[in-house]
Amino acid sequence: MVSTSVGYMGGTRPSPSYEQVCTGTTNHAEMVEVVFDPTQITYERLLEEFWTMHDPTSLNKQGGDIGTQYRSAIFTTTEEQMIAAINTRELYNDELKKLGYGEIVTEIQDAAPHTYWLAEEYHQRYLEKNPNGYDCHSSTGVPFPKVAK
Repeated sequence: MVSTSVGYMGGTRPSPSYEQVCTGTTNHAEMVEVVFDPTQITYERLLEEFWTMHDPTSLNKQGGDIGTQYRSAIFTTTEEQMIAAINTRELYNDELKKLGYGEIVTEIQDAAPHTYWLAEEYHQRYLEKNPNGYDCHSSTGVPFPKVAK
């Protein structure tokens, strides 16, 4: 991993604040930007973590957090990333359906027409600053399926 940051993306208001995003009127999702070195970790491996670290079948909420800012979304930066996101979504969706879960509702979009707005400094590296702070606990618990290579 090279770096991560948290911010807002996918909405209509320029330079939104956390308070504005929480109103639901900006249509932004709370996001994590991941800058990575593909010689160290593959995009597919990052996607496996993404799918299993939250509940992608939950529309506009994660656990007790409810609102459009909590929707599941991926913004891709290349055609290859778009294909990988769609393919891994289908693989994980099939696995979840076998176990009785609903359909994955994750949005997958090209990042190009959207601006990533960096969140306020107090949100960056939040759990390091707040060791007892909130951490997403709304995973399905279903591991990503092993794929023959």
